[in-house]
Amino acid sequence: MQPSEKYKDKVVLITGGTKGIGLGIAKGFLSAGAKVVVCGRKEVELLPQVTVDGKVNQAHFIQADVKDIDSTAAMFSAIVQEYGTLDVLINNAGGSPFALADKASPRFHEAILKLNLIAPLNVAQQANEIMQAGKGGSIIFIGSISAMRASPGTAAYGAAKAGVLSLVKSLAVEWAPKVRIMAVSPGLVRTENSHLHYGDEAGIAAVSETIPAGRLAEPEDIANACLFLASPEASYASGCNLLINGGGEMPAFLNASEESK
Repeated sequence: MQPSEKYKDKVVLITGGTKGIGLGIAKGFLSAGAKVVVCGRKEVELLPQVTVDGKVNQAHFIQADVKDIDSTAAMFSAIVQEYGTLDVLINNAGGSPFALADKASPRFHEAILKLNLIAPLNVAQQANEIMQAGKGGSIIFIGSISAMRASPGTAAYGAAKAGVLSLVKSLAVEWAPKVRIMAVSPGLVRTENSHLHYGDEAGIAAVSETIPAGRLAEPEDIANACLFLASPEASYASGCNLLINGGGEMPAFLNASEESK
């Protein structure tokens, strides 16, 4: 991707931007010429970076826990002190290990809801304050297909992501017109942790066959969606959810009916 004038000097914060989908999004905005800030609970050895026209663009890391309101307040203060503004927030940090709902503890459920719903709301609120005081901006929540279908093994996560989609609609009304609020909801994405969900390469290939596109999404696919929604070309988009799922998951009845022939 070549640097884009639309992102020149734009300041972009990506929570959880040091791995997985967040890392892909960070690289996408770096490639587009933005000034990228990533945060995480722990410092990492290698920060997101890309080389464009022989020049290395590297993200700025700030240690912060999105579940801790004081920690994120300090992060936003540092961003304003360093850059003077914030143009785009990608609310990406989140996730959940596999745990059946009747086996998980109430504390586990509360932690998942806090990480995937309450924390993104708090982070968005703090970002909005900066954007409203400046030239405005865009806030993109990273949702999930889990919000729109059954999510066995990650029930609390799916419920939290469904809550995120509701938040997007409400905040888009409350914070308009200076700040646009959107969601990008990935389907199945191939990351460095895919083996934890799908097994080895044979398992990943088998899962890929259930997707009309014939493959899992790559983090770059999600990055491209974010780059579009945060751009001037999407200036009328707000309160919306962009589903990136390669055509969806093939209905189980198709295989069942084929096997019965």
